[in-house]
Amino acid sequence: MNLSRRDFLKISGAAAGGLLLPSAVGLASGAYSYKLHKPIGETTTICCFCGVGCGAIIAGDGKLVLNIEGDPDHPINEGSLCSKGAALAQLNTVDGKINENRLTKVKYRAPGSDRWEEKDWEWAIREIAKRVKKTRDDHFMVRDAEGRTVNRLEAIASLGGAALDNEECTLISKANRALGLVYIEHQARI
Repeated sequence: MNLSRRDFLKISGAAAGGLLLPSAVGLASGAYSYKLHKPIGETTTICCFCGVGCGAIIAGDGKLVLNIEGDPDHPINEGSLCSKGAALAQLNTVDGKINENRLTKVKYRAPGSDRWEEKDWEWAIREIAKRVKKTRDDHFMVRDAEGRTVNRLEAIASLGGAALDNEECTLISKANRALGLVYIEHQARI
């Protein structure tokens, strides 16, 4: 069969039209119409695994993460995710069920103890605040060795993470500086 270029294009166009026409007619007439019920909601988030800060779209039903994909509108990853980011759902769910290995309660091991105890969040927040205050009271430096006023605390350091947005970083930085912290760093710079 001797087929010219023009004949090939004519046959290809006719074949494509023949394949698409029934679908277009069916959709226009409502033959294929259906309602899509999605009992899930979507929200955007930042991947928590490394300092890059890739964006992701998480779909869930309020209890389980049902789907995760890269956010195409995010300027860093433009819709792509690495293998760790693609596995973000495992923080919450495994095989469609709540991940039993995920910690949801405060675990505390007292000094010298060989077992973990469950504590409530109020206890944990009070304990952290008490320890921060004690460390600040014990180690706050008003003047350095040369007598200059420094008002600083070198016994506590702060390391921010990639999952923090600008507003959270601002609040954490202000709180750290109010405590007098000198060693303030962020994961993205390391």
